[in-house]
This record gives sequence, structure tokens and C-alpha cells, in this order.
Amino acid sequence: MSDASATPPTEPATEPTTKPEPVPGRDPLRGSRTSGIWVAVVGLGVVLLLLIIFIAQNTQTVNVSYFGWDGEAPLAVTLLIATAAGLFLAAVAGSLRILQLRRRVRREKRH
Repeated sequence: MSDASATPPTEPATEPTTKPEPVPGRDPLRGSRTSGIWVAVVGLGVVLLLLIIFIAQNTQTVNVSYFGWDGEAPLAVTLLIATAAGLFLAAVAGSLRILQLRRRVRREKRH
């Protein structure tokens, strides 16, 4: 009887693999909408985690007065409401500027 381990193993015949030629000007690893959404979701998750930590650490109650309204609210909630109001005002101002520029571009195209 012959021992199977005595014969050297034969390598399977492999065909040389050729890589497809890259299309000029097309990067196969370029960014896409999906990768942009993934980055946004991860970024928003980090912001949410930081907000949760912020709220958990700032639970003391503070007095709030605003245009005659007086009350008490947790510090974190008060600061988050002020931040949201500031973001809203900035978004409104930015949107108005964008609309102004779009009108100007349309007017320039007509003339």
C-alpha cells in the first residue's frame, strides 16, 4: 500500500486573474449618498448621546423669566430650548437669504 502523504500534493490549475481596467475619471471608492447618510446617522447618534449626558448632569431647577412669564424648569431643558430657538432663527435667516439669491439668479437669466 502506498502512503497518500508520500506523494506531493498537486496544486489546482488556476487561471491568471485579470483585474478590470478602471474607467478613467471614475473612482471606485468615491463617496455616495448612502455613505453620506451613514456618516450623518453616526454623527447624530453621537450628538444624541452627548445630549443625554448633558441632560442627566444638569437636572437642577432654575428660575426662568421671559417677557413677563416666570417659572421654574430644569437647567438642561432651558438651555436646550434656547439652543433650539437660536437654531430656528438661524435657519429662517439662511432660508430667506437662499430665496433672495435664487430670485436674483432667475432675474439674471431672464435678462
